[in-house]
Amino acid sequence: QVQLVESGGGLVQAGGSLTLSCVASGSIVSINVMGWYRQAPGKQRELVAIITSGGGTNYADSVKGRFTISRDNAKNMVDLQMNSLKPEDTAVYYCKLGLVRLRDGPLGDYWGQGTQVTVSS
Repeated sequence: QVQLVESGGGLVQAGGSLTLSCVASGSIVSINVMGWYRQAPGKQRELVAIITSGGGTNYADSVKGRFTISRDNAKNMVDLQMNSLKPEDTAVYYCKLGLVRLRDGPLGDYWGQGTQVTVSS
């Protein structure tokens, strides 16, 4: 019903930048919340940033001032601009869509497959 394609991960040196993108396709009518989460080895998945359909945002304290989340409602796309990257930002980053309304299905949440971000010191 809903397919998510993530892109933009990779290897970068500390202090560098990366932009992650997530595009959703399917019989989507609206997406209430779009966000990025991450999971480092041996740790639980954690919220990085979310953005509502109205443009409201929320960030983890660890990324405030360095990361910026944005969305394009017409394209069902959410981006995460990551600047001043640190080795502790190394993780698999997952796109999540929350409260997705479909033309022909129930309201639900969807996760992407994840994209690796590695920051070298």
